[in-house]
Amino acid sequence: MGHLTGKDVYRRLAGKLDNTPVRTPDTPAFRALLRELYTPEEADLVACMPYRPATASRIAAVCRKDRARVEAMLDTLCAKGLVIDLREGDTATYMISPIVIGIFEFTMMRTGGDLPHGTWARLFNDYMFGDTTFFDANFASGQRISIMRALPHEEAVEESARTEILDHERARALVDRHTTFAVGLCSCRHEKVHIGEEPCDAPLETCTSLGSGAEFLIRNGFARRIDRAEMLDILARSRDLGLTLSTDNVRRDAGFICHCCGCCCNLMRGIKVTGHTGILVTSNWLAACDADACTGCGLCVRACPVDALRIVREDGQRTQAGEAVDAGGDVPDDEVAASTARRGKARRRLEVDTSVCLGCGVCALRCPTGALRLEERPARVFHPEDSFERVILQSLERGTFQNLIFDNPASRSQAFMRGLVGGFLRLDPVKRALMGDRLRSRFLGAIRRVAT
Repeated sequence: MGHLTGKDVYRRLAGKLDNTPVRTPDTPAFRALLRELYTPEEADLVACMPYRPATASRIAAVCRKDRARVEAMLDTLCAKGLVIDLREGDTATYMISPIVIGIFEFTMMRTGGDLPHGTWARLFNDYMFGDTTFFDANFASGQRISIMRALPHEEAVEESARTEILDHERARALVDRHTTFAVGLCSCRHEKVHIGEEPCDAPLETCTSLGSGAEFLIRNGFARRIDRAEMLDILARSRDLGLTLSTDNVRRDAGFICHCCGCCCNLMRGIKVTGHTGILVTSNWLAACDADACTGCGLCVRACPVDALRIVREDGQRTQAGEAVDAGGDVPDDEVAASTARRGKARRRLEVDTSVCLGCGVCALRCPTGALRLEERPARVFHPEDSFERVILQSLERGTFQNLIFDNPASRSQAFMRGLVGGFLRLDPVKRALMGDRLRSRFLGAIRRVAT
């Protein structure tokens, strides 16, 4: 009987997590991951928690559990990264960690003690890349609202256009808005180390956070506190290493800046594996090439983290990856550029896949002739105002918005309303209208007024 009860609690937990703003379809790999991360008692508590952030007293009441026991379990779950504590003064509310940004990152950022990082890494990789179920559930229908967006390297933007970069697209401006900073292990690189992939040249300790996001990570031991100077040093190092900067997909109060490489970042790997370009939202900039200045050396192709660039021969045929950079990664960049220039630029030209380009500017940082630069996209990319808007729109796109309205999983009447409202919101004309430019701001304004 206990074995059957254990199976049932993890099934309920899987269903609960799949009804959050980031979908997590229940698969054998996901069930194995949950059994490794949560004890049966923890799984039972999270499965019955409200969908919206709630105090410990409300969680205890909804779950019909002893408050002191609930508070102790919540502290343990926060230390494991499976629940997030939001604090204002002496008041704490708790929310279920989504799979990303949340369970995956915080688990793989944990340090100290005899932690089974190898087991965790294998299970996460099995779930995310054993097949495309996870990415398909969140992006296969053309969803545009993701958790992260690319930041342009300012140095990659043509100098005359740099005044057009908005503050929410400037990494330095994001830093200037905060006084609390932290850095921890990059969860993606840490995972790759433990599944036996070729080590990346980028440093392992590169995951930076800001403001309340930094306070959460510091409070729960996932990152160490740093000062503003070290934060800026890390940004400069990432520019020099050609890492892609990405941050919260919001215009206000971004809580982190990631320093990503195409070989390790799970979001960028997801783009390359599935072709779902919405996994990482682009910046408002786009790579553009001056054909007269381009020598066709292919260094930008090597640098692009999502394979958005290709060198095309004069006859219109695409070069092979190795041909584009001569002998490949073993040849120093300056030698590749010089060798290609000697052969003559007329033989090759650069092709940019604008449907994939992130607008990060990493390619331009590697261009030896200055032929590559970032230009403004013809149409501005939509980024939500703040986390409130992002979560609402994410949930609406993925069919889980009704859970935020009727958030008590123990209430039968609310379960009925979730089914009724959810069915209505899943109708394509309704969803398209609410997500469209004409109604979106009015819809969000109404929800914000009700919430406050």
